[in-house]
Amino acid sequence: MRIKSTLMDKEAMDRALTRIAHEILERNRGTDNLVLVGIQRRGVPMARILADKIEEFEGTRPLEGVLDITFYRDDLSLLTEHPIVHSTNLPFDVNGKDIILVDDVLYTGRTARAAIEALFDMGRADSIQLAVMIDRGHRELPLRPDYVGKNVPTSKKEFISVSTLEFDGKEAVELGELED
Repeated sequence: MRIKSTLMDKEAMDRALTRIAHEILERNRGTDNLVLVGIQRRGVPMARILADKIEEFEGTRPLEGVLDITFYRDDLSLLTEHPIVHSTNLPFDVNGKDIILVDDVLYTGRTARAAIEALFDMGRADSIQLAVMIDRGHRELPLRPDYVGKNVPTSKKEFISVSTLEFDGKEAVELGELED
């Protein structure tokens, strides 16, 4: 695997998250009933940043949660014999909430499907919306994001790497190529 180019730097990512925060507020008419749920791992810091921005704009911070979808994946047996499980922390009742799922990259749609299934097991939300930093295409399921930082058409031989300060010590979106 090698990195071919940087698609977004820290400033571009910040602008995209600012725009997404405004779009979320506009569509949901403020923060009443609004919940941001970051999908483990890189969706979590992105959800936190969105919550910070929404609080800055509205003066009210939306509820936040963290969702691990490991056991909801349809490819779990193909990944590893001992999957790494991260924490789920939803310190609120999901029933009746407008939930924004936040993830770094939308590719096949299987992660989003697993996250929706996990939420269904916890209750019945009024709505579930999807916010992603990058939509790279190649959907295998009939899903599309409600909020997108950037659309990046890719080949299946390419990959997108979203780096966050929390996990990578930098903020960037990079395009790479898998080596044969």
